[in-house]
Amino acid sequence: MTSSPTPNQPDARLERLLGGAELAALRQRLRRYFERRGGDDGVLHLSKLSAAEHEAISQLAGRPARASRAPRGASASHSASLDLVALNGLLQDAGIAHSLREALEQLDGPIVNRAAAKALLQSRWAQASGAPSAHPALGQWLQTPQSLGLIKRLTRQDPDTAARLLERAQAVLQRLPAQGLTRAQLAADTLGNAHALDNGQATATLVLAVLQHDPIDGAPDRSDGREAGEVGEAAKPPAERTRDIWARAGVLVNELARPALVLNLPTQADNPLLAVAGEPGFLSLRQLLRRPIAWAVAKQTVFVCENPNIVSIAADHLGAACAPLVCTEGMPAAAQRVLLMQLAQAGARLRYHGDFDWAGLQIANYVMSICGAQPWRLGHEDYVQAVGTAAHTERDLGASTVRATWDAQLAPAMHAHGLAIAEEAVVAQLLPDLRQD
Repeated sequence: MTSSPTPNQPDARLERLLGGAELAALRQRLRRYFERRGGDDGVLHLSKLSAAEHEAISQLAGRPARASRAPRGASASHSASLDLVALNGLLQDAGIAHSLREALEQLDGPIVNRAAAKALLQSRWAQASGAPSAHPALGQWLQTPQSLGLIKRLTRQDPDTAARLLERAQAVLQRLPAQGLTRAQLAADTLGNAHALDNGQATATLVLAVLQHDPIDGAPDRSDGREAGEVGEAAKPPAERTRDIWARAGVLVNELARPALVLNLPTQADNPLLAVAGEPGFLSLRQLLRRPIAWAVAKQTVFVCENPNIVSIAADHLGAACAPLVCTEGMPAAAQRVLLMQLAQAGARLRYHGDFDWAGLQIANYVMSICGAQPWRLGHEDYVQAVGTAAHTERDLGASTVRATWDAQLAPAMHAHGLAIAEEAVVAQLLPDLRQD
């Protein structure tokens, strides 16, 4: 009695008919047919067969090999047609296999129906990314065109891994907004690993994408609603982006790095600042988020400058008589952004001044976009006046351009004169504005 063939031990007759290296290319052609169609019926037409391949097909179908005549001058080739229903019957009667497809799988392993596999994979992805989400921010982000692409990259195209990743991201988002919770503690509490939300981790990347799309704290993000200049002046600061996004959701990352420099910021009586009146002080991200300060700035003007030297000069000249002043120290980091947003939400009228150069305009555009600040002696007339009074030796502005969103004539004026004016060079014009009775 002939033993039943298995995938590891094909029928010996099948090996003689269709096995071996010489017929490997033919078997691949036959396999591709089933990969595309998946069915075991129909007629399969084969052309450009070698003599050995044509003979194997003829023997498999139980008919004599008859070569087709090649056109004069062309190389000899053969063709054949296989009625799969009839061929499958022959293979079954001989006890070789139930079908040609099964015979090929005995010789070279399983054949995957690509169309069916693709449809199944698409269904699994739809189930993984389209499942109802208990967190509205995650659900809204999943409707964006870029969401599925990011999830696939983070999970190496595996829908099961994607489903687990979305569950982890949702667990984190459910804890937000926080109030001064460290990122490591958030990761440990929700994911069981203090480093699971470190930069580069898949869950952190996904959560940050959701937070960028829909800030959890609900604060207005006006950066997309303003006109952008030629160098993308409303873009978030690259070096601080991750920490800044976490901070908007109340999560601390490097909470003591780059504290905000302030002078004479008024608070409610029961919530004093540590700084002495008239002396500059620093507010860390930790202070601003863990125990939010009750600012007494409603309908008051709070001035904002770019360079720390302005705060120092103001403290030296005006002391306690100086109006409330905040310094961004260049592009605002997380602490500076949180402070400006808190002041704006407390009703302060923010006025901003910075350097008259392309980087200064980029910073100014960003500051005004995030907290609704207005320009402070930062128009084209102020620049032209500064050109006439500030010390300078030669043109030092590069060819790049950043258009000021608040004054369309400022960038052309700067191009015309080609001079960068540092904020410190015009401090004499700023001090009278800072003096308060």
